[in-house]
Amino acid sequence: MNVSMKAYRRFSHSIIALFVSIALSAVPVRSWAQMFQPSEVLEYEVSYLGILLGTIKMTVERADTLRGNNIFKAKADIDTAPGIPFVEFHSVYETWMDASAQHSHQFIASSKTKAGWEYTRYDFLQPQGKIHVEEGIKNTKQKEFDILTPKRWNDGLSLFFFAREFVKSGRYVNVPTVINGDTARTLINFRDIQRENLTLNNVQYPVKTLYFKGEAKWKGIYGLEKDFEGWFSDDEARIPIRAKMKVIVGKVDIQLVRWKRANWSPPQGS
Repeated sequence: MNVSMKAYRRFSHSIIALFVSIALSAVPVRSWAQMFQPSEVLEYEVSYLGILLGTIKMTVERADTLRGNNIFKAKADIDTAPGIPFVEFHSVYETWMDASAQHSHQFIASSKTKAGWEYTRYDFLQPQGKIHVEEGIKNTKQKEFDILTPKRWNDGLSLFFFAREFVKSGRYVNVPTVINGDTARTLINFRDIQRENLTLNNVQYPVKTLYFKGEAKWKGIYGLEKDFEGWFSDDEARIPIRAKMKVIVGKVDIQLVRWKRANWSPPQGS
């Protein structure tokens, strides 16, 4: 598994974007998203053919304001599993998403390398008709450019929460997505949702979920593209329980293994 650190970082970012993609233009506007809960922590394991590749830890930190907008701040910690050869990876993604769960206002990805912490920052400046992108190492800016667009866009981490808010919208949706420093789109079929009971290793009963499919209209590292599947809890929290997506050799599996959310446990199916 001789891959570069940069390639592994792009792969991890792609996984999150696929896992949580949703369109915002086709859903009703709400002033505050329903499922946000500060201090919520969700932990996932990423595996292939039963081999643990890494972990993803999602945390809702706080409600706040940014440039006069009501936002929620959330963070994802992504790590390789111990024993993965040739790769040792730690990355932190942070998003300042609109409190309506409609779009993002700011995103920062930081990855630990031998040279220091590399970062990429997106400032979504919709009133100015642009996304400002900045890249660098530590606190030293090395590159910056603007993507001119009048639209509102989502980053890979904020999509995790958009999907939870609108999974019951009943629509076939198309999301403007910023990933790997470029703009793209992801299609999600929330129109043909199926209710399924899902078996998890750490839960003693079948979990009631909402199952859906989607398609990435872009290509990521290791051939990550096209069709993917998701299972969210069938309740008001709408927590992502599981996802599957295609790479060159087959499907990567992501499963919820631990959680911290007040007054919540996986809903019991029949």
